Amino acid sequence: MPFPALAALALAAAIAAPAPAPAATCDIPPEVVSAARPLPATARALQQGSLRVLVLGSGSITGPGASGPDAAWPARLQALLAARFPGRSVEIALRGGRGVTVHDHQALLRESLAAETPALVLWQAGTVEAVRGLDPDDMGEAMRLGLERIRRRGADIIILDQQYSRFLRANANIDPYRDKLRLVAAAAGAPLFRRYDLMQHWVDTGALDLERTARADRGAATDRLNDCLARALVELIAQGVAEAR
Repeated sequence: MPFPALAALALAAAIAAPAPAPAATCDIPPEVVSAARPLPATARALQQGSLRVLVLGSGSITGPGASGPDAAWPARLQALLAARFPGRSVEIALRGGRGVTVHDHQALLRESLAAETPALVLWQAGTVEAVRGLDPDDMGEAMRLGLERIRRRGADIIILDQQYSRFLRANANIDPYRDKLRLVAAAAGAPLFRRYDLMQHWVDTGALDLERTARADRGAATDRLNDCLARALVELIAQGVAEAR
């Protein structure tokens, strides 16, 4: 049975298309990208030669603003994981899209796990809830239930927090949602990929700032951002795999 994916056509294009040229060196502070937990299911899958990853998320998983689906961060993650662990098959399925909430993810997760169990689930959450002003406690409880379901199926989990954006910061009270994701990750014993802090670091250092990039250059900058995020995720996953051995 094929691994389910909401964005099946986009993902198929990402698999078939050649990977874009690597970005310039990405500055990834070790204190921002650090796995405190082993990823045993991921390590076993790589040892057996085939890694399946399920990505739950909202708009950013489909690569808006990028040059194409092959430049979205999940597609870059797939290519970079295959390069990091040569000889292994890496398959990534996407579930979600623009405007999708954690409660929406619950149904998508049930459907995905009923069809086939991934070794690793990456769950990006909290942006849509913050923009809509939804209850962060309700978001946290929905995630807790979903994480329990994932654990029962034996998969590893990495939680991704929000992207950094001045616009988001100015128009939404983001902090309660960031705090809730930290608590949820800690309670589940899951690594938290601190995407918000990482992107803010790049903005503060002048390395990568989409909101101040000229419109004509924004596509290339988005591609580079996606590539750098994927590279940071590979480091996080590799640390978890090493700790599980």
